Amino acid sequence: MTESAVIDQNKNTLRTAALARRAGLNDLARQAAAQRFAAFADIFDITPSTVAAGYMPMRNEADPLPLMRALAARGAQLALPAVLARDAPLVFRTWDEGDTLIAGPFGTRHPAESAPQLVPDIVLVPLAAFDRRGHRIGYGGGYYDRTLAVLRAQKPVVAAGVAFAVQEVETVPASHHDAMLDVVLTDLECIDLRS
Repeated sequence: MTESAVIDQNKNTLRTAALARRAGLNDLARQAAAQRFAAFADIFDITPSTVAAGYMPMRNEADPLPLMRALAARGAQLALPAVLARDAPLVFRTWDEGDTLIAGPFGTRHPAESAPQLVPDIVLVPLAAFDRRGHRIGYGGGYYDRTLAVLRAQKPVVAAGVAFAVQEVETVPASHHDAMLDVVLTDLECIDLRS
């Protein structure tokens, strides 16, 4: 078995266990976590031109919407990701609460194609598992890894993982193409890896 195959197998094992722990959380814990994420809005530098990209939670993902509202209240323009093609980076389209969303692949919801595209300064990243070094395990499609690589080639971008503390693992087996997180926000703490 190649080194890459071993890493993938280890990630799959960690992903499955972390997602099972996440699924075990009750609605009250999820709602409290969403409010806790919003309390971390002040760790981000917001200027009149800041674009903050979030995501619409699906299944039992950590809900970033209260945090997105808090960022917008501080002056950030909000955006949501859209999947254009398999193995392609995500694009981000402007979004205001109340805008109609359309169905996308994998159960995602995103702004219509007519919504203007934006290049975010802050990207809130959903994840399956994370460690304290800023490594993450996503869902296996590589969308955020590709997207963050493209964005960071253009300008500095803060990638903030949004997760429940139960999704933490001791060590994520990382590959060379895995994008690092700058911050991890959980229901218990903010792990700020910027220095």
